[in-house]
Amino acid sequence: MQMNELLSNKSEWLKGNGPDSNIAISTRVRVARNLEGHLFFNRANAEQREKTLLKLQDALARNRFLKGAMSLRMKDVSELDRLFLVERHLMSREHMQDVPHKGLVVGDKEIVSVMLNEEDHIRLQVLQSGFNVMEAWRIVEDIDAELSKKVKFDYSSKFGYLTSCPTNTGTGMRASVMLHLSALVMSGQVDKVFDGISRLGFTMRGFYGEGTEFLGDFFQISNQVALGHSEMEVLDNLERVINKIVAREKEIRQDFLNERKSELMDRISRAYGTLKSARIITSSETIKLLSAVRLGVDLGFVEDMDIPGVNEILLLTQPAHLQKSYNMELGPHDRDVKRADLIREKLNT
Repeated sequence: MQMNELLSNKSEWLKGNGPDSNIAISTRVRVARNLEGHLFFNRANAEQREKTLLKLQDALARNRFLKGAMSLRMKDVSELDRLFLVERHLMSREHMQDVPHKGLVVGDKEIVSVMLNEEDHIRLQVLQSGFNVMEAWRIVEDIDAELSKKVKFDYSSKFGYLTSCPTNTGTGMRASVMLHLSALVMSGQVDKVFDGISRLGFTMRGFYGEGTEFLGDFFQISNQVALGHSEMEVLDNLERVINKIVAREKEIRQDFLNERKSELMDRISRAYGTLKSARIITSSETIKLLSAVRLGVDLGFVEDMDIPGVNEILLLTQPAHLQKSYNMELGPHDRDVKRADLIREKLNT
């Protein structure tokens, strides 16, 4: 698989075919690992970083779960393509920086991606469509177990897996679910959700995870601490929290249908109309409007689209995807024009 082939692929988180995918867009489970006898990335010099990278690339190339995977040296990837990979949720924004001794391995279906020499030596993540925590963990566990036969991880019998950031020490695991919570936002209850999950050891992040802003009623909910809890404890707690949030979102959506249907239809119709007619539109405005349209699809107000179609436009209108779709570098104004063109083309088709 080559980089440009990704553009025509259906990214896992776009599929919209997993459990509760009308509200839960995607599930991600990620583990952090470091090699025994190798300095953490932020403490190592160039030679040590390179040695770690080569050892990891060799081990992953021999992992039976990653046959046919694409392996990249980040120094050989353009800045545009790095942003493209971030937009596809295959790597973090941090992985775009300080790239000479960093790597990325992407499975052929974009379910699995492995960042090499990010904050930790290994950041292995699995994406699943919809609310599918246990299946994501099963895949991570299989790949992690196979990898541990090839390399030895930095592990303490007292603390668990040792990581660069103390919050990841222990299991080294972060599990998260991307949720579309339009009704909770419209009803003014999303802050209560944030307060409630914070007390339970979970946090709410933006569209691209840690350090990113909230856009278009999309939120990532994940565990905050990996130390002192087993993987199954974290996953069970996350499932319970997400089930409650999804149930509440569904309940409020139904309340809006029963009591404020005209207001809801007006909001969705205005968003849909703007997207179909706009000649210039920014990325953030697009996300907000698509959020309303996505809600309209779920409630049956928008009949000529489906959830995967909305998800696809959401991705293709991001800056790097937009430039790769038109095969040209575009400044901010030109991107806003081309974005509007692409949206009109998709919606009118």
